[in-house]
Amino acid sequence: MFPTFTLRYARLPDRFFEPFTPVHVEKPELVAFNRELAETLGFDLSAFNEQEATEWFSGNEVPEGAEPIAQAYAGHQFGGFSPRLGDGRAVLLGEVTDRDGRLRDIQLKGAGRTPFSRGGDGRAPLGPVLREYLLSEAMHVMGIPTTRALAAVTTGERVMRRMPEPGAVLTRVASSHIRVGTFQYFGSRHDVEAVRTLADHVIERHYPELLDTPEQDRYLDLLKAIQQRQAQLVARWMGVGFIHGVMNTDNTSISGETIDFGPCAFMERYDPGTVFSSIDTNGRYAYVNQPVILQWNMARLAEAMLPLFDSDEQRAIERATEVVQGFAETYAAAWLAVMRDKLGLSQPEDGDQVLIEALQEAMRVGRADFTLTFRQLGECARGEDGDAALLALFEQDAGIREWLPRWRERLAREQASGDEIARRMHAVNPLYIPRNHQVEQALSAAAEGDFAPFETLREILAHPFDEQPGREAWTLPAAPDEAVFRTFCGT
Repeated sequence: MFPTFTLRYARLPDRFFEPFTPVHVEKPELVAFNRELAETLGFDLSAFNEQEATEWFSGNEVPEGAEPIAQAYAGHQFGGFSPRLGDGRAVLLGEVTDRDGRLRDIQLKGAGRTPFSRGGDGRAPLGPVLREYLLSEAMHVMGIPTTRALAAVTTGERVMRRMPEPGAVLTRVASSHIRVGTFQYFGSRHDVEAVRTLADHVIERHYPELLDTPEQDRYLDLLKAIQQRQAQLVARWMGVGFIHGVMNTDNTSISGETIDFGPCAFMERYDPGTVFSSIDTNGRYAYVNQPVILQWNMARLAEAMLPLFDSDEQRAIERATEVVQGFAETYAAAWLAVMRDKLGLSQPEDGDQVLIEALQEAMRVGRADFTLTFRQLGECARGEDGDAALLALFEQDAGIREWLPRWRERLAREQASGDEIARRMHAVNPLYIPRNHQVEQALSAAAEGDFAPFETLREILAHPFDEQPGREAWTLPAAPDEAVFRTFCGT
């Protein structure tokens, strides 16, 4: 059933990873399987055998051709550097080439204690596994680069976190699992040969357009390319109100994908300072800080790669600094493009940023729901009949009342009908997002053996931009007694 594995990462030097065989679990049960993704990856579903698949996705059996490894990496965690982290509960089976010719990692998460576990149990609770499944797939269908979920298996065992919880294993798919922290692992050891080997691997795998670049510029251009993708990614996060929660350097993917869905959530009431993570007590990774932290992470990547930029250290620092300082302009352009699309503005004008920021301030003061405000603005683009529903989203509506005429004056220069603008807006402004209270309700039910709420939410989130009659309740923010303000890693 599995497609053919390649082992490109496992053929890198031994210091890049540790061989690791997944730890056997007691009583695995397949509770979620992503057939669409499986088909894309080249699985032979005509030969699908659920029992066999359960053994593979639990780690009890290793598929033919796979060579499981735990990858080595370091990372800054909430600003503090840990020189040796690595896959403490994950195992990379290998890579497969999907039907579009793209190389994709297949990894088991929660596969047992590895040489990098640092005293942890190497297991994953069911709740975080299903949270990552729901949120990563929701991000994918919204068009945001992300790792994806192929399968979830319960283990028949309990893991201890705040309390005993059902155990599970997630099968995760990614363009790769190489992180900023992977470069830091070797950079902190002054292993320039490994940094170069890793950079060459990344160029071949993710940035082949740089293969013909002269060597004296190739690695600096790689830093630029990674920074460009990351800027675009975080701009997309900001456009849907997504808060990652743990933007550590070991959770920042070199490929430009969203990775490691821990205490993440989607903001409801617009507040730039929103934090959901239970461990982010100082708001380091608050919504508004995500672009700042990304630039900080890019500076750490530049430090790790520094010897590749120039043989003269001072010159290397100057070249890297120039790139990292250019992040602000790169990100601003990416963010403005995202927000223009959300407001139906296809013809850029100089005053657009001021207009967007004025809307954000009106939303902040009015305590308006982020997702529903942008969705309802699409109806307002058709005409004033949509205004009442928009105003109802605001506890204080003076700001939005003042803003609406300014926006309509701007739309009048778009040379498009209201219906056309509304269609464009609805194509980028989701109606359904993984609202935290709904996710938590689904996870709580699953912990008791009822997966129906999870399946319903998964089905709804598969079509975030489409109206789904009878499912209006899933568009609504949490009632006061439903609100969930803290989320947990599950590690």
